[in-house]
Amino acid sequence: MLRRLVAAVAAIVLVAEAAVLVLVHLVLGRTTANQSMSIAGSDPDVMSKATYGLGAGMGVFLLLCAVLAAVAAVRDRAPGRLARIVLFTAAAAHGLLGILALALVGWAAFVTMMLILCLLVLTLMLYAAGPEGRTDTEDTPPPPPFGELRPTNP
Repeated sequence: MLRRLVAAVAAIVLVAEAAVLVLVHLVLGRTTANQSMSIAGSDPDVMSKATYGLGAGMGVFLLLCAVLAAVAAVRDRAPGRLARIVLFTAAAAHGLLGILALALVGWAAFVTMMLILCLLVLTLMLYAAGPEGRTDTEDTPPPPPFGELRPTNP
């Protein structure tokens, strides 16, 4: 039950984050185009189109992560290998962006990024444990070496 809830909340938060980031990039791209801003002689049209493209790319990536988390929540099964890689990549990106947000924006942005990071990591970790909460690596004795004699009595 907790796994499904965390994955569903992560999916909702990722959709909201995607919408906010796309909106921010639209505003930044529009501002760059309207004011003909240029950094070190760069073409303002290229800069505004790159901003639009970056916003679209980030939005699509976050929506992909949201879909993967939602599928895990609906199926109540661990994400596949590719889905885990994508979600781990999103978690790592949120960790790095959180550090940058703290340095450039402030504590509120840092806390927001860390909450999203925690949701992603918790989604991955809760599905890593089995349905009973056990992992595959718990106290199982190793198999005996080939050819070794084993006791036959209990």
